[in-house]
Amino acid sequence: MKIGILGTGKVARNSYLPFLSEQDDVELTYYSRTREKAESCATDFGGRVVDTVEQLLAEDPDSVLVLTHETQRYDAAMSLLAGKPRRLFFEKPLVAAAGQANVSEDDFLQARELLQRAGAAGVETAMVFNYRFFEQTQRAQELIAERDFGQLTQASLFVNYACWSHCIDLLHLFGGRAAKISALSGDIEYKDAVDVAAAFQMENGATGTITGTSGSDFSTPLYDVLLNFEKGSIRFRDLDGPLEVHGPGQRYAESHALIGHHSRWDQYQASFEKSLAAYLASIRRRQPPPVPGMTGLEELQFEAALRRSIREQRPVDIAREFPLDL
Repeated sequence: MKIGILGTGKVARNSYLPFLSEQDDVELTYYSRTREKAESCATDFGGRVVDTVEQLLAEDPDSVLVLTHETQRYDAAMSLLAGKPRRLFFEKPLVAAAGQANVSEDDFLQARELLQRAGAAGVETAMVFNYRFFEQTQRAQELIAERDFGQLTQASLFVNYACWSHCIDLLHLFGGRAAKISALSGDIEYKDAVDVAAAFQMENGATGTITGTSGSDFSTPLYDVLLNFEKGSIRFRDLDGPLEVHGPGQRYAESHALIGHHSRWDQYQASFEKSLAAYLASIRRRQPPPVPGMTGLEELQFEAALRRSIREQRPVDIAREFPLDL
């Protein structure tokens, strides 16, 4: 299997290449605007370096992993689409010209254009959203499938911007798309981003709130997600926090905790490995990707509507004002 790597910075080096380099059937080809970085990756993880996007695509890769910074991802993806690759796999968020803490309406529009062009060219797209592969997330999905929790009725999310797009994706994973949103921004700026707070209504009628900030300390939980269903509730916190479950018909609560002696970053790194393993398996089996590119556009749709609500000081009808059009 041939895998192209576009972007050879810290994300590629720390989260992708250690796993990919251990796969016996994977051949790696790198392209980076800074050739020295690509050559360093080839030295440490194997593979070869090319000088242009065209040369990268000339290798006829089974997929190209777009691992550039989110501020550069639109241009990088559009250059790849000109060559009609088979598949593209994106880091998150899909597009964010001013960074993940400052997504704009234009980011959504560019991401939609990107996926429209990919669809027209027959290019399959996929996203990482590796929080879907956390043990807590997968255990929660198993419990919901095994027991009759019913529909989601309320959700409450507190999120550090480092986890922002992931947690919006988790909301969609467990509750479907949001229909309406009404948001406010704070006056205090932390790390070049202001706090936001929003109330939303899901397409199934569920309601909820979400708060985003760069102001919470990294030594504290980076996110706290509470999901209330018709017949129970689920709560998970941080990259390695416990999963708390109040199941249907039970008079007690369950707490599913990870085994000790591991840091939150062990769990984080393992989620990339599981995400990549699932994606490579889908290519080998010629199946759809486990996390399609559409999920990245849905996440940006939520953010774009939130930003418009803040700017215009009114509720926003998400699907009507930001149609996916794919």
